Amino acid sequence: MDEISALVQGFSVILTPMNIGLMFVGIILGVLIGVLPGLGGANGVAILLPLTFTMSPTSAIIMLSCIYWGALFGGAITSILFNIPGEPWSVATTFDGYPMAQNGNAGAALTTAFTSSFIGALLAVIMITFLAPLVAKFALKFGSPEFFAVYLLTFCSFVGMGKGSPFKILGSMALGFALASVGMDTVTGQLRLTFGQAELMRGFDFLIAVIGLFGIGEILLSMEEGLKFSGKSAKIDPKIVLQTWKQLPQYWVTSLRSSLIGIWMGITPGGATPASFMAYGLAKKMSKRGSKFGTGEAEGVVAPETAAHAAGTSALLPMLALGIPGSPTAAVLLGGLLIWGLQPGPLLFVEQKDFVWGLIASMYLGNIVGLIVVLSTVPLFASILRIPFSIIAPVIIVICAIGAYTVHNAMLDIWFMLGFGVVGYLFKKLDYPLAPLVLALVLGDKAEDSFRQAMLVSQGDVMIMFSNPLVGGITTLALVLLFWPLISKVLAIVKPKKQDEFAVERPVD
Repeated sequence: MDEISALVQGFSVILTPMNIGLMFVGIILGVLIGVLPGLGGANGVAILLPLTFTMSPTSAIIMLSCIYWGALFGGAITSILFNIPGEPWSVATTFDGYPMAQNGNAGAALTTAFTSSFIGALLAVIMITFLAPLVAKFALKFGSPEFFAVYLLTFCSFVGMGKGSPFKILGSMALGFALASVGMDTVTGQLRLTFGQAELMRGFDFLIAVIGLFGIGEILLSMEEGLKFSGKSAKIDPKIVLQTWKQLPQYWVTSLRSSLIGIWMGITPGGATPASFMAYGLAKKMSKRGSKFGTGEAEGVVAPETAAHAAGTSALLPMLALGIPGSPTAAVLLGGLLIWGLQPGPLLFVEQKDFVWGLIASMYLGNIVGLIVVLSTVPLFASILRIPFSIIAPVIIVICAIGAYTVHNAMLDIWFMLGFGVVGYLFKKLDYPLAPLVLALVLGDKAEDSFRQAMLVSQGDVMIMFSNPLVGGITTLALVLLFWPLISKVLAIVKPKKQDEFAVERPVD
């Protein structure tokens, strides 16, 4: 088994005192970000990315990925103790987690959430270990038409499978493409959309954009909402942990089903939020105690937390193997890899074996470290929510400004960051998704380069996108996903309506 020997090599790369220390720092920072409503994995990674510029790529990605795991864990703390979802995917956790806390079982609820998260992530990492090399090996056969077809599939799948209006997704993506095209054309050397401004020659830096869109945008929104925290206190002792662990094996079917849902939704651009709701809905439908869901059922915490962590982790598979992020956080991590001079994609598994397998090994260790940290520090992080948001918000804004300034040591970047913050705030107010904008900003120029190379090869004939079964199949799938909102409406009209099974659902005594 080549994967096992490569994984062992990966553990030998990361098992240094420096990297272990960075894991703990990353997890603690991630949990801190996760418990603060409005921030989250993508925001935290974007804000703290500049702090890793002086590290080696392996150490930097270990720390950033651990921030991500920590944020995933931290979101459950606010959901269960304060009924405030720290992340969108934590909303489903509040349905039964908060009632458990109100019933005096806060420790059991938190232990259930953390352990389920760990199991979901573990199964997803095992999948990445064995599947990612196969995907990368397959992708080595790709040429420029195949790569453009994959980029097209990614963009179209955001339209077809995304939440909300497809027109808003397209609008957000179009803005991302426009921003990605600013600066010097990498093929012809001509300047585009600079309006004579020398500062725009280098284009809009991805990092400054995500710090503004995610960090400043969320802070502005949180300031407007005037968040006030109040909730249950919690203390987890070893006795509660052991008692909860004894009960969890009875939910193994729910865990396995939710993990599979999460893995699938993570590989596709479905994301963690629909995965958590889908897992919760199926658990409620299929559980013997489904009628009790919403009153403090542990199974109602197991399902969404397992699915969310499985989705969040498996979203890294397409990012590593194909260079296509499966989530906003994976998009931010992808930008980090590009900044460090690494090119995510199939060649990464050939040219940077130590880095890739070190990262995969860190996923195993990072989640173990995360479980230990969150189980031992819940009271500390819960107490942070008692600090007024008016004190926390300026600190976060200063960290964002420092991060933006350090990219090019230019004050102009701070103004750009604030501008993107206003854009992020308006997008959230108008219910426009940010992920398609970030995706287009990161991948827009790469997709353009692949398309232009394909056109040069074919001398302008677009039918090269159907020149062989592989590229033709991917392009056709992309077009189906692009028009899927329209196709699904037509199918709904043509198909005779069935009686809604959920509508006649009655409580079971």
